[in-house]
Amino acid sequence: QVKMVESGGGLVQAGKSLRLSCITSGSGLAFEEYAMSWFRQAPGKEREAVSCISRSSKIIYYSDSVKGRFTISRDNDKNTLYLQMDSLKPEDTAQYYCAAEKYSYCGVDWRSAEEYRYWGQGTQVTVSS
Repeated sequence: QVKMVESGGGLVQAGKSLRLSCITSGSGLAFEEYAMSWFRQAPGKEREAVSCISRSSKIIYYSDSVKGRFTISRDNDKNTLYLQMDSLKPEDTAQYYCAAEKYSYCGVDWRSAEEYRYWGQGTQVTVSS
């Protein structure tokens, strides 16, 4: 059974930083073989794709709303995905989820939730103004 656990969320002031982590474990998912992404969902809004990283870290995508402020990375030896979030804004407030892609790369549909096999339970990020 695959388990994906996010951590690192919290309450911060605007302009500050947070670093999210997502540790994967269990049989059925060879972490190093799949692309990984971060999504977020704010209350009353649809789930939004934030960033995707290919299995080799050579291909990375960001949504326009976080480009230049967030940095995705991964450590395949530790089965861990990261999201460094700098210059946080109140509109970044959301539940953040990690997700394992069906493939090794970030496809053209990387923003679609249907592209993902497994999801974490989420970690809350709240940014105050």
